[in-house]
Amino acid sequence: MSIPAEITELEAELQPQLKPCLPKELRSSTTFLLARVGIAIKMQVMAEFEREGCGIYEYSVLAILGEGAQKTQAAIADAVGVDRSQLVHVLDELEADGFVERKRDPKDRRRHEVSITAEGKRHLVSLRSTVKRIEQTFLEPLDDEARKALHETLLRVACNFDPRYAPPVSLP
Repeated sequence: MSIPAEITELEAELQPQLKPCLPKELRSSTTFLLARVGIAIKMQVMAEFEREGCGIYEYSVLAILGEGAQKTQAAIADAVGVDRSQLVHVLDELEADGFVERKRDPKDRRRHEVSITAEGKRHLVSLRSTVKRIEQTFLEPLDDEARKALHETLLRVACNFDPRYAPPVSLP
């Protein structure tokens, strides 16, 4: 049995208008949606960071250092969640670019203290701008109230999953 030519022509005309749709099972899965949106955001950030000569780990290190005082390499590795030997390579690149400075800890010569340079702070401002622009693009359908609610909900989930997401505890 052959398909009438009119139907084939109609399908050809409609094909560009029809977009594939994910099955209901996947669309109804919150974790699937979080993963897919998260991957899309990560890929966009990585592509734009690459154009700026940076990577996700480099941005993470600069963000950590941009929030405060000098940190040890070990503390940075633990905060970022990377192996300490892997962090050395990241710090080597950041130092070569003039974004961070490493010095021996005067109290413990085995440790290195890392601090962000003025150039590193300027680069961090540029990277933050990139991240903010991408965030605005992805969250465009949400109003300010919905964005705040989404952020608070995701932060609660993240804190339950990994204690590094919790705000730092102030000591008296």
